[in-house]
Amino acid sequence: MNSIEKAPLRKLLAVFAHPDDESFICGGTLAKYAGEGVDITLVSATRGEMGRRMGNPPYLNRETMAAAREIELQQACASLGIGRLIFFDIRDKTVEFADEAELTARIAGLIQEVDPDVVLTFHEKLGGHPDHCAIGKATTAAFQQTGHRGNLYFITFGDAMERPERYGYTRKDVVKIDVHAHLEAKLAAFRAHRCQTEIDEWVWQPDQEALARFGAHEYFLKGNTGERAQALHDLFNA
Repeated sequence: MNSIEKAPLRKLLAVFAHPDDESFICGGTLAKYAGEGVDITLVSATRGEMGRRMGNPPYLNRETMAAAREIELQQACASLGIGRLIFFDIRDKTVEFADEAELTARIAGLIQEVDPDVVLTFHEKLGGHPDHCAIGKATTAAFQQTGHRGNLYFITFGDAMERPERYGYTRKDVVKIDVHAHLEAKLAAFRAHRCQTEIDEWVWQPDQEALARFGAHEYFLKGNTGERAQALHDLFNA
């Protein structure tokens, strides 16, 4: 009797700062890989309790924001196919002040536990928000300290990496993922983060009008020094 070998389970670890980072920046990519059977673990360093958006009209406050955003993130994870969600419970807007060695060690331990093929995080200088940059710096340090075999990538905003030379990179440093078939899941995740998106009228337009606002691609910078042989259109191809 011939046995059929199963392909090894592919795993992805995303280490971000806030609820909604996963949906707003790379929701299409996460939905794509989840649909292909990739096991995804998501870390949110904070619960986003210092966010300025509190619904439209406002119905949250500083005391109720964290619990609401936790529920919204759980719903977004369900929409995207993310299997495991972990909160670090760092206070929102204070990630840059967390003990760097402790945070790095915590992420390193998680990398060793999950053993991901792909790690996603923010670039420590191009993250755009102090929390983003801080969690990206710690994750990059943790990845390097563990000597992990997988691939490290930095998430980027919109189509900024269509011209990577503006940021000191080249086309060979960029992975461009086609997510056009996964925009419905991305839109559902946007809508799950209701307190953050109710003020954005376009999110709540009829589906086809809202979907037309999304780009067909999401972009990632390669974080592995010297790994120039990786594919330009697949995070898992090394």
